[in-house]
Amino acid sequence: MTSASARRDGEFACVARNLSVAYRAEPVLRNVDLFVPRGVVMGVVGPNGAGKSTLIKAMLGLVKPLTGRTEFFGLPLARVRQRVGYMPQSATVDWDFPTTVQDVVLMGTYGSLGWLRRPGRAERARAMAAMEQTGIADLASRQIGELSGGQRQRVFLARTLVQSPDLYFMDEPFQGVDAKSQQAIVAVLHALREQGKTVVIVHHDLVTVREYCDHVTLLNQRVVSSGPAAESFTKENIRTAYDVAADDDSFLEFVS
Repeated sequence: MTSASARRDGEFACVARNLSVAYRAEPVLRNVDLFVPRGVVMGVVGPNGAGKSTLIKAMLGLVKPLTGRTEFFGLPLARVRQRVGYMPQSATVDWDFPTTVQDVVLMGTYGSLGWLRRPGRAERARAMAAMEQTGIADLASRQIGELSGGQRQRVFLARTLVQSPDLYFMDEPFQGVDAKSQQAIVAVLHALREQGKTVVIVHHDLVTVREYCDHVTLLNQRVVSSGPAAESFTKENIRTAYDVAADDDSFLEFVS
């Protein structure tokens, strides 16, 4: 990469180039290029099996791509790992594990503490602030197995917030949430954007995409479109991504 290209890529929160992923020889992503501007909430949207979660995992090195690379703030992930936070799907967690909400949120401080230090007063204060921001401070001593789906998502969000990254990746943060949790999560996303942070969410509800996100990437193994919501999230692009017939407007009534 030339120095000019490196400077240009450094203007973005992250840049993925030519990412391809396959599971058991079955292609999931094909030559994906993605440019995420700083200070936006970007929704990654597409049909089931489009590779949305795989894209995030490949960018973060949790899945090994066949081809391609990703840089964050113009640098490899290893150089800026503490500036990048990840909120996985809640279904990946053992919710029967005997631990409290506060303990789970405190786990977000481990990366900055290292293995030999335990969370102290400062870390507990950060955890409480994150729980207050997500509206779960009253659940601090609750066992995680007793939580509703929406409460679990807010715990995960608080654990990510306490890391204080500049770039957040969130995989289906609205999955299985109630209206109260949905409102709380949206408020946090928009507050992060106002602070100049960058958020990338995998999202499935097309009706709320424009309400939650100002940038949208439509994905179906390949990038169909990516950019400001008004330009990217159009009827034509949605039809292409979801393989919807040209005369089926019922599917797209929510798009102006």
